[in-house]
Amino acid sequence: MKREILTFSRKISRHLSKPDSKFTADMTYGILASGSCLLTDIVDQFHESSKKVNSVERLARHLNKGTPSKALNSYFSLIRRWVPDETVIHIDDSDIVKPDGYKFEALGTVRDSSKSTDTKNVYEKGYHMTESCVLVKNAHPVSIFSKIHSSKEKNFTSANDVTFSTMKRGADMFGHATFVMGRGYYDNKMFLKLDELKQDYAIWLTSKRNLFFRGKYVSATHLRNQ
Repeated sequence: MKREILTFSRKISRHLSKPDSKFTADMTYGILASGSCLLTDIVDQFHESSKKVNSVERLARHLNKGTPSKALNSYFSLIRRWVPDETVIHIDDSDIVKPDGYKFEALGTVRDSSKSTDTKNVYEKGYHMTESCVLVKNAHPVSIFSKIHSSKEKNFTSANDVTFSTMKRGADMFGHATFVMGRGYYDNKMFLKLDELKQDYAIWLTSKRNLFFRGKYVSATHLRNQ
């Protein structure tokens, strides 16, 4: 497995500096080998002679710099080869809950989906997470956009703007795609944005949604049953 991981890592980091290339390989291998995204767990897989805290700090410094544009472009170039002509992109939001967190940067308030129900919403401290994945030829989802965001961030505008960013990335990467989204996205703003980008879409509607069809408004469920 290690050889396959390093081969993949080299493909997306061949234009990077040696430190950035090593970081890419270390993170890719460490996450897969440990099954965790915690830096302390990732570092345990390296079996380095240096102190664990130093290795964690090294990875943290690289993470703070963000993803190098060259690495991102190489990654996208690789993904395009795997995607079929009829491109399908899934977009979904989730939450990262930190109920006991006090020192996390820009810690906001989110709906805890693990505790909330259709009749009750439970809110906790945490972050929003927006992810989009494209289906490759073997129907496996591969990430093309992943962003943790909070309304407490200094330059934050809106959650919709984050969603629009991932829509635009998908349109820019593949030209034309079908976007598949859950019921949290049945909003006219989403429809208008996808129409503006000239994309197809399938969005889960609720029975409360009325659609203008053949000159009159009908409920989504009535139209479905016709």
